[in-house]
Amino acid sequence: MSDDAKTSQLDAITAGYAFEGPSITLGAALDDDGTAVPEATVRLPLGSMNRHGLVAGATGTGKTVTLQVMAEQLSAAGVPVFLADIKGDLSGLATPAAEHEKIAARMQALGQDWTGTAYPVEFLSLGGQGTGVPIRATITAFGPLLLSKVLGLNATQESSLGLVFHYADKNGLALLDLKDLQAVIKHLLSDEGKADLKGLGGLSSSTAGVILRQLIAFSDQGAEDFFGEPEFDTADLLRVREDGTGVITCLELPGVRDKPVVFSTFLMWLLADLFQDLPEVGDPEKPKLVFFFDEAHLLFDDASKAFLDSVEQAVRLIRSKGVGVFFVTQTPKDVPDGVLGQLGNRVQHALRAFTPEDAKALRATVRTFPNSEYDLEEVLTQLGTGEAVITVLSERGAPTPVARTMLRAPQARMGPSEEALVQETVAGSELAPKYAEPLDRESAYEKLTAGLAAAADEDGTPQVAGDPAGGSLEADLEKAGADGRWPEDEPAPARKGRAEPKEESLLEKVVDSGAFRSMLRSAGTVIGREVSRSILGTGRRRR
Repeated sequence: MSDDAKTSQLDAITAGYAFEGPSITLGAALDDDGTAVPEATVRLPLGSMNRHGLVAGATGTGKTVTLQVMAEQLSAAGVPVFLADIKGDLSGLATPAAEHEKIAARMQALGQDWTGTAYPVEFLSLGGQGTGVPIRATITAFGPLLLSKVLGLNATQESSLGLVFHYADKNGLALLDLKDLQAVIKHLLSDEGKADLKGLGGLSSSTAGVILRQLIAFSDQGAEDFFGEPEFDTADLLRVREDGTGVITCLELPGVRDKPVVFSTFLMWLLADLFQDLPEVGDPEKPKLVFFFDEAHLLFDDASKAFLDSVEQAVRLIRSKGVGVFFVTQTPKDVPDGVLGQLGNRVQHALRAFTPEDAKALRATVRTFPNSEYDLEEVLTQLGTGEAVITVLSERGAPTPVARTMLRAPQARMGPSEEALVQETVAGSELAPKYAEPLDRESAYEKLTAGLAAAADEDGTPQVAGDPAGGSLEADLEKAGADGRWPEDEPAPARKGRAEPKEESLLEKVVDSGAFRSMLRSAGTVIGREVSRSILGTGRRRR
């Protein structure tokens, strides 16, 4: 590239990132020699951050540090932040960074001010599996689509689980935790519940058995801690301190790293719940919340079409609620096209091209950027740690020039805070009194158990929910395969001695119900509050 072309490119970057409204600073553009040009400051407008974004790059290229840099400046600008701490490094946000010669050299090269700073951090943990304040969700609020994703159900099993939710709702059986849902399914498989099971039509006993078996395995992994009450109120993510700084909510996840689908799906529930609760605000000067979705590929791996449609809808519509979502993953191809097309802000760290698959991913990534003077296939493989190729949406919604950027250093500690500080922060949290102690009010499990006890008192025969014919359920579950199919040479238990359906078939009720149609049809045709109630099958919080 000629000297004139280099100057023209840097001038275009300088002009392209000179915003009038409030913004955060990501770093400064690099020239062809790898030297930072302080005049070419690369910024991201706060008003564009509810248009979502992507932070991508190979392992070890600095994605987590970039996330930290963005979170710090958002907090300083009065914007609350939510992030998931996958590796346990982000607790360092609560501790000011110590001065270091490498930091001093970087910030001098960038021509930007730097001061070690601690930020207001709230530590949460899923169900108390960690140090932070425990957060939980009810099974009803989680909904059948998200739960199907967690359990790894196929499309048929997913729709069948939706019927179970419908049955529980119509019969006043509150689903608050896993034992409630297990109790309902066991009831439908029992002698007492077979008439109801037949009335549901599309729900076979073998499929119900497979769902129950998956739930039991899920519970055995410790997942019962994630579900129950008090349910987390997502309004607690939107707090701003008296000094005007936004609270950074850090969800600790080291304790559930062996359950990656669980935490990624739990994050999606938080987003869906935020959408349900927040009012429309259009395009505010700065977002109400910025939500960082780390290890985003875990959310989309092996997901059903209904689930992907719902995620796409949630991401598209939550922008109007003033919430920005940034997905953090290795390559753009980890994110479905329908979601990727909504991510206007891009911070792309280095990619590797060691294999043919890597090379294919590199070419696909290059095609997602606007045209520029860079040879991006070459640049993306040569970026150093703490460098990235950036393009964002300007204040008028147009893409900014692509800029090879040296990123600024975080002002909080890179790495975990001292354990004593974390413990002290959790002990002093204003959320601890609200969520620390679990609740167990009357719900489906208690009602069904009480009903069985009453039936046993009437005829003198002990009955156990879900254990028809003296323990045949366990045998039935063994015979039913993982796909829910029954051995061809034996009649399925659902066909043995079924009672006739009651006077009014539940099948007609299910097919005619708005909730069932909303769950099965493609998301996107419902507007206003009805949309918020159908996203991902989640229900309104029951207090």
